[in-house]
Amino acid sequence: MILYHGSNMVVKKPKLIEQNRFLDFGYGFYTTTNKEQAKNFAQKVVARKGGTPTVNVYKIDNNIGSELLKIKRFNAPNEEWLDFVSAQRNGTYDREQYDLIIGAVANDDVYRTLQVYSTGLLTKEQALEALKIKKLFDQYVFATNEAISLLKFVKSEEV
Repeated sequence: MILYHGSNMVVKKPKLIEQNRFLDFGYGFYTTTNKEQAKNFAQKVVARKGGTPTVNVYKIDNNIGSELLKIKRFNAPNEEWLDFVSAQRNGTYDREQYDLIIGAVANDDVYRTLQVYSTGLLTKEQALEALKIKKLFDQYVFATNEAISLLKFVKSEEV
């Protein structure tokens, strides 16, 4: 399987970096199978931090070390996904930890729905219904060094 990581630089050796904000699936190295998503993220990073918009390409075994890693997979943006992402984004997630988390990405459009939900203006059911009409891409978040070690750098591309 090929995974992409959008950045403001070449990242040949991914590593866990302390983050200054709460993200969808918490602390980790974020990748996607969607190259366009990675390109968009690379451009956002450059706008915030400078550098060169770069898509880093990695290869990983299709089995993704399932026998070695503790993996959480969300097959759809359902109630469990909504609770998980909301807690992570609010910095209140305190449950089970995983090596690798796979599921839908909460892009800017989805994030607005999550914000409205977290203020109580939408019920859980309304938020889930709103998410059904959004086009959601995937993300693979490598949350431990053991998980990151399975990524094999292939190349990088300026975008």
